[in-house]
Formats: sequence, structure tokens, C-alpha cells
Amino acid sequence: MFEKILIANRGEVALRIHRACREMGIRTVAVHSEADANAMHVRLADEAVCIGPARSADSYLNKPAIISAAIITGADAIHPGFGFLSENADFAEMVEKHGITFIGPNAAQMRLLGDKITARKAAKEAGLPITEGSPALNSVDEAKQWAQKIGYPIIIKAKDGGGGKGMKIAFDESQIAEAYTMAKAEAKASFPSDVVYMEKYLQHPRHIEMQILADKFGNVIHLGERDCSIQRNNQKVIEECPSPALNQSQREEIGEIVRKAIAKIGYCNAGTLEFLYENGKFYFMEMNTRLQVEHPITEAVTGIDIVKEQIRIAAGAQLGYTQEDIKFNGHAIECRINAEDPQTFIPCPGKITEWHAPGGLGVRVDSEIYSGYTIPPYYDSMIAKLIVHAGTRNAALMRLRRALEEFVIMGVKTTIPLHQEIIAQPEYIDAQYDIHWLEKFMKSQEK
Repeated sequence: MFEKILIANRGEVALRIHRACREMGIRTVAVHSEADANAMHVRLADEAVCIGPARSADSYLNKPAIISAAIITGADAIHPGFGFLSENADFAEMVEKHGITFIGPNAAQMRLLGDKITARKAAKEAGLPITEGSPALNSVDEAKQWAQKIGYPIIIKAKDGGGGKGMKIAFDESQIAEAYTMAKAEAKASFPSDVVYMEKYLQHPRHIEMQILADKFGNVIHLGERDCSIQRNNQKVIEECPSPALNQSQREEIGEIVRKAIAKIGYCNAGTLEFLYENGKFYFMEMNTRLQVEHPITEAVTGIDIVKEQIRIAAGAQLGYTQEDIKFNGHAIECRINAEDPQTFIPCPGKITEWHAPGGLGVRVDSEIYSGYTIPPYYDSMIAKLIVHAGTRNAALMRLRRALEEFVIMGVKTTIPLHQEIIAQPEYIDAQYDIHWLEKFMKSQEK
């Protein structure tokens, strides 16, 4: 087992990793920007190293600074968390070349699955269902030709995309040129490449993802699915596990398909396969080769600590479970709490004057916020995740309602009121929603 792990991230995920390490008897190194000197994980870690100014490019994306910090402190592994460098194959390769273990898949797997075009090809060859799609598109005319083959509506996507960027929809040929041009422009601004491709656009799908764990010995298990359909601008807002849209036979069927596909690809460590689900059919979208923000709801339902499993797998251990050992108990829901105006969604950094996290049976809060802490304006606005678990979905909803009422964050505006509004809607209570429901609901509230 590792003796010391460097946590190459910030915020609640850095604290989450620190806690897992501490419970495993592993020392931690926190790296931080100048803006995060007073962060909770920095205070709690065994060692802390400032790696640059506030700007992410100069700190959390600064590969040489992070690797230097690992070498100086004698860390024998690096956990990248999610975001930042967590899916950067070049970084993973650099880490390994310096004799340090990267806690995640190897660089070759990240390149294969991080590129949406090659990932779709690999998924199809491994037996995963996919939507109709195109290769890389080189011109508007080529885009029009493929749209004719696939059939409208279509969506043009950046091959390196994520977070809802680099995605544009066209319902007919008159919209192709603008969709192609804008998708390429967004891709160029946000990702390493401006290459785009096309897929058939599903109009009323749910977003369902499968969590997997795979070791270096070819053993693969899945930990069930999460429903991530409550979204705004393709960004997840609320997730639940299991999905209320699936029955047990559908769950077992897609789980077995995923497990076999991951074994065929030869993937190792934790990962998540994302699907669109419409009219009883699954369509593979992409694979995230890292820890997911919403992993706690899977932990709640399965009782398995995914971060600890990531560390054990990276250290060379075999999975301690077979698929038959995995039991799914109850229902869990997660709300992402952002420091934003709940009506305009404008980020609201600033000083936390009062903080009281909800508690009680089945309530978990992942956050490194504390009273007196100042939220810096330089990073993602998510400041906490509220996770509830109960025996049934209805009981989980009642627990979530109670927990949101208890949550006190003063000094900045947050999205807690939005979450309270969402979970009170009949469509959400009845689980009658798709990936467009939240945006339609919010537009209806503007009238």
C-alpha cells in the first residue's frame, strides 16, 4: 500500500480523498493555489505545498509544479480527483515516468476513451449500444451529408468535449452551418482540439450512467446506475441512485453488458459509462475515466467506498468483490449546492458568515466550507453536495426535504432554494422527467 498520496485537486473532492487516505493510514500532501491557502483539506493534510497563483492554469493545471511537489514531499502516488488534470493522459504519463503511481487508468486507456470518436468506436466493438453517428467532420458540406444519412435532428459535438460545451443541435439543414461553426469555435476555446463529429439527437431521453470498478487482473464489477437527468445547460444538478426509470431486469441487463464491455476493453480502476435512455433503449454517450462528482449516492446504496477502491486497485490489489457480492440497498439522492444566485445563476463568491450543515440518519454533506471561510472567485461555484439515503425513494425525498430546510449558509447566495423548488414539483416526485425537464420548468417560472 502507498505511504503518502498527493491530492492534485481542491475543494470538497480534495477533502473527500484526504478522508479516505486517513482512514487507510496513508499520509497526504495537499497542493494548493495562493487563493486556497486556508482551505480545509490544506489545514488537515500532513503536508501542504503552494503550487502557484490563483489562476488554474498557473496552479491546478500546472503539471510540472504538481509533479515537483510530489517528488519533493516523497509522495508515491497522485490522486487527481475530478476536473482539472483527472482525465489528462499527458499528465498521467508524466506521473508514471517519474516513478509515481497515477491513481486512475493508464494514459493509453484515457486517450482511447477520452476522445469521443475513438470511444464510440471502442464501445461499439465491445458490444455497447450506440446512436448513429459520423466520423470527424471537416466542413459544413460534410456535416450536411452526414445529417442526411443519420436523419434530423442531429447534435454536433466536440470530440474532447465535456460539461455541456462544444455541443450544438440542428433540427434541419438550415441550422447545420451555424451549429457546426459554433461547436468548433466552442471546442477550440475550451478543449485541446476543435475537431467535431455528429450523432443522432434524441429528443426526450434520460441520462443514466453506470459505475464500474476494474482491477489489473481482469476482474470487473458494476455498482449499478445513477439517474442524472435533472440538468441545466447540460450540467447535472440533482442525481439519484437507482434510477426510478428502470426495472430490475433492465438494470441487470445493462449492467452485464457494461461489465463485459469493460473487461473486453481491458480498462483498469474506477470509471463511469454514460448513456442516453429513451423508449426502453440505451445509447452509449461517453466514458469518464475518473471519479464522478455524484459517486456518493452509489456509495450510499452499495456500502462501497469508491475512493478507497481506486487507491487499492492502483496499489495492485485485486477487487475484494464479485458481482454477486454487490447488494443494492434503498435509494439515495444528491443535490449539488452552488454559490450562485438561484434565479440568475451568477456566481456568488464571498465570505461565509454562518454555516450549519444538516445531520441525522442517512444524511451526508461533502464540503470543505466552514464559518469564516471566503469562497474564492476563481473556480467552479459548487461548494457542497448534500446526499441523503433511505429505504425507499419516497423516504429519501422526505429526508432530502428536511435536510434542505436545515441547511444554513449565510453570507453568499446559494442554489438551496432552487433544490427545494425542484423536489416539490409533482413531476419530480413522480419521477416523470427527462434531461430537458428542468430547463422547461425554469422557463415556465419566468412567465
